[in-house]
Amino acid sequence: MLPISDFQKIGIGLTGFGTFFLILGMLLFFDTALLAIGNILFISGLAFVIGMERTYRFFFQRHKMKGTAAFVGGMLVVLVGWPVIGMCVELYGFVLLFSGFFPVAISFIRRIPVLGMALDLPGISTLVAKIGDGSHQMV
Repeated sequence: MLPISDFQKIGIGLTGFGTFFLILGMLLFFDTALLAIGNILFISGLAFVIGMERTYRFFFQRHKMKGTAAFVGGMLVVLVGWPVIGMCVELYGFVLLFSGFFPVAISFIRRIPVLGMALDLPGISTLVAKIGDGSHQMV
């Protein structure tokens, strides 16, 4: 098992709180303040988990610039005051940025007893098969 440093533990907490605030902001009718706090916590948590240099390299790779622009642009649109449009743009950027990670996440979820069976349900299995196939990526 890999050792986890204190910075990475803090980063996991920040990322978790960021995700919580993003979900809470969407549940409370796209509250701009909660979405902004969630975005800041999510990005800072990612920087704590993988480090500043690797975060910079991740977001500013040549083939991920479109996703980065959409993600940051969505954050700015949320801050301007159009949270629904901003979250849609941000979601598009998130999918472009993290599409290479989706097959790994799905293969991990398949090993979890209850969730693995849920991924085999009729409607979900076709969607998961499209997303989980690593041969064609969305980027």
